[in-house]
Amino acid sequence: MSEIILEGKKHGMRVLLSVLLVYILDIAAFVFCVIRVEEGAGAVYVTGLVASILIFFFAWIFLCGLKVLKPQEALVLTLFGKYVGTIRDSGFYYVNPFCSAVNPAAKTRLNQSGDVADMGSLTLASGSGNVNVEMLNKKLSLKIMTLNNSRQKINDCLGNPIEIGIAVTWRIVDTAKAVFNVDNYKEFLSLQCDSALRNVVRIYPYDVAPNVDTTGDGVADEGSLRGSSEIVAARIRREIQSRVAEAGIEVVEARITYLAYAPEIAAVMLQRQQASAIIDARKMIVDGAVGMVEMALQRLNEKDVVNLDEERKAAMVSNLLVVLCGNRDAQPIVNSGSLY
Repeated sequence: MSEIILEGKKHGMRVLLSVLLVYILDIAAFVFCVIRVEEGAGAVYVTGLVASILIFFFAWIFLCGLKVLKPQEALVLTLFGKYVGTIRDSGFYYVNPFCSAVNPAAKTRLNQSGDVADMGSLTLASGSGNVNVEMLNKKLSLKIMTLNNSRQKINDCLGNPIEIGIAVTWRIVDTAKAVFNVDNYKEFLSLQCDSALRNVVRIYPYDVAPNVDTTGDGVADEGSLRGSSEIVAARIRREIQSRVAEAGIEVVEARITYLAYAPEIAAVMLQRQQASAIIDARKMIVDGAVGMVEMALQRLNEKDVVNLDEERKAAMVSNLLVVLCGNRDAQPIVNSGSLY
């Protein structure tokens, strides 16, 4: 289904004024015919009286063809089930009054900007709950909107359950495809976002892991959900776009809004991260302590402060490492006796 753009239909004001003029003339003709009939005029005025009544009751049909569009709105029109075309520019239009606007997603309310509360719906509070009253608003929004799907629990490539949420900015670029190629383009987009997100997340680990290929070239890399968020988001966007192109939707951007381990393993993974951090810190402390011990022994030998045999050097190294690598402050012991 290809989109057909309707041009040259901005005759709304002209038709509106014409209908009002017809009503004014019809009322004047009705009054004149009534007066002539009361005066005993011929059957011609009786016929004119009937015609004026019929015009009065049926001229309003032409008002049904008046359409007003604001900027970034579109109207998809069908005539007796056949697609006629789409009006995309803002203005006051007049179309065939028997044409009907089509928007299968008019009643769908997603968690997205510009689609939570608009002029197409009115919520009334009643004793039994909220009642949603739908007005006749079948216009399609061409604005860029943001879809915030609910967080999903997905297993990464290592099997760890994580929770992830994304925000997708999108817009309609082909109204005919959006209306006729899918049953409900909003629900279709939401479902495809969930499916694409699952497919992409299963390729990456949450954090950098050895021997994991995330690019598909057969070589292990350092790609991860936490460290490569821009790359992952771009990949999610391409995946979603390939799925919704047939629905006339363009995915402008996809961003990760929430990323964390699932609650059932969050505590264990936190301990694992803490253990890795402690090991790295200990390694750095030991490397620094060994360097300080070497420097101390070298300086003692250079200055010829004291001559130590191998046994005393080992004891000194042991004491220095205990002081430098310990978690607590060392308690000094003063030796006032001889060195040996």
